[in-house]
Amino acid sequence: MNHLKGIHHVTAITSSAEENYKFFTYVLGMRLVKKTVNQDDIQTYHLFFADDKGSAGTDMTFFDFPNIPKGVHGTNEISKTSFRVPTDAALDYWVKRFDRLNVKHTGIQEQFGKKTLSFVDFDDQQYQLISDENNTGVASGTPWQDGPIPLEYAITGLGPVFIRVANFKYFKEMLEKVMLFTEIAEEEDFHLFEVGEGGNGAQIVVEFNAVLPVARQGFGTVHHAAFRVDDRAVLDEWTERFESFGFNTSGYVDRHFFESLYARVAPQILFELATDGPGFMGDEPYETLGEKLSLPPFLEPKRAQIEELVRPIDTVRSTITFDKE
Repeated sequence: MNHLKGIHHVTAITSSAEENYKFFTYVLGMRLVKKTVNQDDIQTYHLFFADDKGSAGTDMTFFDFPNIPKGVHGTNEISKTSFRVPTDAALDYWVKRFDRLNVKHTGIQEQFGKKTLSFVDFDDQQYQLISDENNTGVASGTPWQDGPIPLEYAITGLGPVFIRVANFKYFKEMLEKVMLFTEIAEEEDFHLFEVGEGGNGAQIVVEFNAVLPVARQGFGTVHHAAFRVDDRAVLDEWTERFESFGFNTSGYVDRHFFESLYARVAPQILFELATDGPGFMGDEPYETLGEKLSLPPFLEPKRAQIEELVRPIDTVRSTITFDKE
């Protein structure tokens, strides 16, 4: 069986694609590599923020579903997304940056031997930065070369995904027996699992919490988390594996930028498996990634209709020179 290779992407829900773009571009210094629409709901933007080249394992993506209510954090949810930075010293830089830009944060903490810095955005979406100092395992990406963050401090990819569950025994069994993760550490109610080469780019932190009320999805919460596989053949293996354990799956889905498989593995927890390619460079040059509305070929005939449904957002950055600060 081909093991999962690590985290591919995390997809969340925002109340405002415009504010989301500003926060990730100007505050976090991540590169918008694709501005497209939800392929199942074409009136909804789907924005992809990633490293300099849109590498698999570096992208955080967002839907802005019209008229969706604010989500409520609780148990049975993908609760927090991590971003990797190169060193412990980078976290000191981010504390000062967040203070200056009025981003709410916890200060630097430590979990499982790694320095972290938790923070939230304007929707109360939960994030943390995690230091790659002394990290081994899955390699990270390349910081956005022309962004506003000095390269030695910039975000390079996704770190551990946090999941809060009320039935830890079931979830642990599912991760280990079905998805072939291994539990490697425990701190109080938090359990660290990893897969493949391991390290920050291939880990899940599962929190057992049967006290909080059940979470409710909406803006400010995560929609799903995705894990990396090589290609369609491996996706098909995983479809058979999930279904052999009694899970319903989406079957094969072609997302154009990658190929996918979806399975709801626990109450309110949706996982996706996604291929590393083809990637985001096929329809736009490197210099202007994410600046135009990009549509997969099967939606291109509907471009005029889609452009009437989604309001224009100015995402041109190739004409801007950012001062690294």
